Amino acid sequence: MTSTDLARSTIVMVVVLAVQLTLLDSVRVAGAHPDAMLLLPVAAGYVAGPDRGAGFGFAAGLLADLFLPTTFGLSALVGCLLGYGTGMATRGLVRSSWWLPPIVAAGATSMGLALYAILGAVLGDPGMVTTSLAPALVVATPAAAVLATPVVRMVSWALPAMVSGHGAGIGSGAR
Repeated sequence: MTSTDLARSTIVMVVVLAVQLTLLDSVRVAGAHPDAMLLLPVAAGYVAGPDRGAGFGFAAGLLADLFLPTTFGLSALVGCLLGYGTGMATRGLVRSSWWLPPIVAAGATSMGLALYAILGAVLGDPGMVTTSLAPALVVATPAAAVLATPVVRMVSWALPAMVSGHGAGIGSGAR
């Protein structure tokens, strides 16, 4: 990752965090709100592959953890796993369809929320699975599908396709 990629990634994470904290956190339905910070690792895994998706997800999760009342590091762990998993799952897909990012975002966000709730319950907050998961899935999954296109474009700007022999671009399976 070059210093330009790092600067762009930082800008994207701060902008999405600002949108999350100022706009999306105030949109509540049954106590749940859309989660754009969880969408960042999904977009990074989709755009840049599993390795870069995991790193981007860890950094975005660590930034989100600074503002959450949950166990510190939980969002970073979920973001890392989600970025890697999305990158692996979408590795061989052809990226020419406009409808693919919203589908991937909705599915991966659902899995990320479930993983977040399960790990949160394991770490001492059983209410995350019993009371918080269903409303979060109902609100955040469609919101992820709506927000997928702009977030994927921002992450594509921050993490351009790798060149030379070190990796492959979007849509290529070679890593």
